[in-house]
Amino acid sequence: MNLESPKVTVEKSAQYIFDSLSDVRNFEKLMPDTIAKFEVTGEDSFIFGLKGMPEIKLRMKEKNPSSQVVLGAASDKLPFTLTGNIQSLSENSSEVQLVFDGEFNPMMAMMIKGPISKFIETLAANMNKL
Repeated sequence: MNLESPKVTVEKSAQYIFDSLSDVRNFEKLMPDTIAKFEVTGEDSFIFGLKGMPEIKLRMKEKNPSSQVVLGAASDKLPFTLTGNIQSLSENSSEVQLVFDGEFNPMMAMMIKGPISKFIETLAANMNKL
């Protein structure tokens, strides 16, 4: 299952966005209002929970300076990645798109597609809060 957020233009440099997304503590600023829990569990990981959804632990998997940050599920039960692609538009402007990629059975995919789509759209829309 592959889901993409709309591309969002942020009035910050690509380096600033990369540095912000590289610090897992900053993801709390991006979370939707329906967040029930957010807890940093290490230098490169955090747990979050949305109302009515199970808690998910994410861990930093990969960083490509100024262009990409990849988070992945810390559990093998729900294998997925959340990638932040950052493209520099100018010195003080960049474009960010979030890509969710996961391997789920068809039934699970059908159940989570809507909530996950809405979730990554909200994360992208909140990029200007960084």
